[in-house]
Amino acid sequence: MRIRLSDHFIYGRLLRFTLPSIAMMVFTSIYGLVDGFFVSNYVGKTAFAAINLIDPVFTIVGSLGMMIGAGGTAIVCKALGEKDSEKANEYFSMFVHIVLLIGVVTAAIGWFAVEPLARLLGAEGQMLKDCVIYGRISSIGAPFFMLQFSMQTFFITAEKPKLGLFTTVFGGVSNIVLDWLLIAVIPWGIWGAAVATTLSQTLATTFALIYFACPNSSLLRLTVKTRVYGKVLGQACVNGSSEMVDNIAYSIVTILYNTQLLKYYGEDGVAAYGVLMYVGFIFSAIYYGYAMGSAPIVSYNFGAQTHGELKNIFRKSMTLVCGLGVAMLAIAQVATPALSSVFVGYDKELYELTRQALRIYSVSFLFMGVAAFGSSFFTALNDGVVSAVISFLRVFVFEIGAILLMPVLFGKEAIWAAVVVSEFAALLLTTVFLIINRKKYRYA
Repeated sequence: MRIRLSDHFIYGRLLRFTLPSIAMMVFTSIYGLVDGFFVSNYVGKTAFAAINLIDPVFTIVGSLGMMIGAGGTAIVCKALGEKDSEKANEYFSMFVHIVLLIGVVTAAIGWFAVEPLARLLGAEGQMLKDCVIYGRISSIGAPFFMLQFSMQTFFITAEKPKLGLFTTVFGGVSNIVLDWLLIAVIPWGIWGAAVATTLSQTLATTFALIYFACPNSSLLRLTVKTRVYGKVLGQACVNGSSEMVDNIAYSIVTILYNTQLLKYYGEDGVAAYGVLMYVGFIFSAIYYGYAMGSAPIVSYNFGAQTHGELKNIFRKSMTLVCGLGVAMLAIAQVATPALSSVFVGYDKELYELTRQALRIYSVSFLFMGVAAFGSSFFTALNDGVVSAVISFLRVFVFEIGAILLMPVLFGKEAIWAAVVVSEFAALLLTTVFLIINRKKYRYA
C-alpha cells in the first residue's frame, strides 16, 4: 500500500516510509567504503591514506548539491502541501538544472586544482601522485556526484522512496562490482578505484534523470523548459545551508584531523582515521537517512498547517533517534575488532591503533542523532537559520576546537575523543533550540 505524505504516521508506517532513505544513505556511504577496502587490501596503505586525504575535497563539492536538494525539497514539499503541483514541478526542474550547471563548472575547476590542494594538505611523494590521479578522475564525475545528492531527497518528495533506494543500491552494487573488476582482477590500482566510483555515480544519476524526465506516476516531473526563480533559489540555498555546512564542515574537520594525525602518528594515523570515517559513514548514515526520509513529512504538514500530525512526527522521531543511539553504540563496541581487521588486518601495529581509536570514537554514535535530526527538522520547517547555526557550531566550534585542544591538554590519544566531546555539546545545543522554538512551530 502506497504511503502518502498526508497520512497519519504510526511507528510502523513512519519506519516503512523512512527505511528506504536510511538504506539510500547507507549505500551511498558504501561508495567510499568499498574503494577503501579494495585499495587498502590490494594497493596498500599509502594509496589508502591518499584517498582519505583528498576525498574530503569532493565531499565539499557534493555539498552544493545537498544544499540545493535539501533546501529545494522543503520548498517543493511546501508547494505540494499547498496543492500547487504545477509550481512544485517548476521549482523541481529549476533546482535540477542549477545543480547540473554548477557541477559542470566545478568539474573543470577541480581538474586543475587537485594537485595544489593535495600539496597544501601535506601530500608528497607517492601519496601526492595517488591524490592527483584519484582526484582528477573523480572531478570528471562532479556533476553526477552532486546530482546524486539532490535526487536522493527528491525521490522521497515524489513519494517514491523505494525507487530512490533502488537507484542508490544500483549505484552501490555497480561500484562494488567495478572496484572488484578494476582493482582485484584488472590491477589498475588507484586508477581503478576512481573510475569505478565515477562510473557507478554516473549510471545511478542518469537513471534518476531519465525517470523524472519521462511520464511517471510520481508527484514530480522534470521538464527541459524552466526559468530561474531567483528568490526561490536564494531561499533554497539559505534553507539548505545547514546541510551544506554539515558536509563542508565535516570535510574541513577531516582535513584538519588528517593534518593533526600526520603530525602525531604519521601515515598510520591517516590510515586509521580512514577506517573510522568509513565506519562513521555507515552509522551516521542511519541518522541522516532517517532525517532525510522524515523531512518531507514535516514540510508537508507544516505547509498544510496540520499541527497535530507535526507533533506526532516530532515525538516519534525523538524516541526513535534516542533508541538508535543506544543500539548503535552497543553494536559498534562489539564489532570494533572485526571492523578494524577488515581494513587493516594485514598490519598488526596499524590494526591495534585502529581498534583502540574506534572504541573511543564510537561513543559519539550515542549522541549524534539528536543534532542530525534537529538540524534537518528545522530545515524542513523552512527555518534555515536555526538549522545552519546548529550545524555551524556543531563542527566549526565544538569539533574543530576539540581536535585542536584535546591532544594538547590530554595527550595525543585524546584526539580520538574529539568527536565524542563535540557531539555531546551539539546534543545540548540542539535540545535548547528545540525547547525555545516549540511554541513558534507548534510541534510540541
